[in-house]
Amino acid sequence: MKYNVTLNSKVYEVEVERGEAILVNVAAVSAAPAPVAAAAVAAPASPVAAAASNVAGDVIKAPMPGTILAVKVNVGDNVKSGQSLVVLEAMKMENDILAPRDGRVAQILVAKGSTVETGAPLVALA
Repeated sequence: MKYNVTLNSKVYEVEVERGEAILVNVAAVSAAPAPVAAAAVAAPASPVAAAASNVAGDVIKAPMPGTILAVKVNVGDNVKSGQSLVVLEAMKMENDILAPRDGRVAQILVAKGSTVETGAPLVALA
């Protein structure tokens, strides 16, 4: 059976056979998404504080794909160089994403539980 699944505003065409989900097409699909079968598992929602195009300041990006386990700062916090900003889980390992310089947190662009790709913006420093 084929389903259209929307994750993070992107529509995926997924084919499910014998309990296994196979990605068929990663293109915009004009039809409304069909209900997802119980066998298909969706990624957790990832609320974003601001769109990537509206980011101001120095942006700290994800060095690898993974899942955000914790956001250790808040907007407006002053941070020191080397301070942990975000904990990123990749390949069963926790990676602290550190501040490259002293500054103030201008924006937080990820939330706990969200999935990110390499180069995804995580935090913006002013």
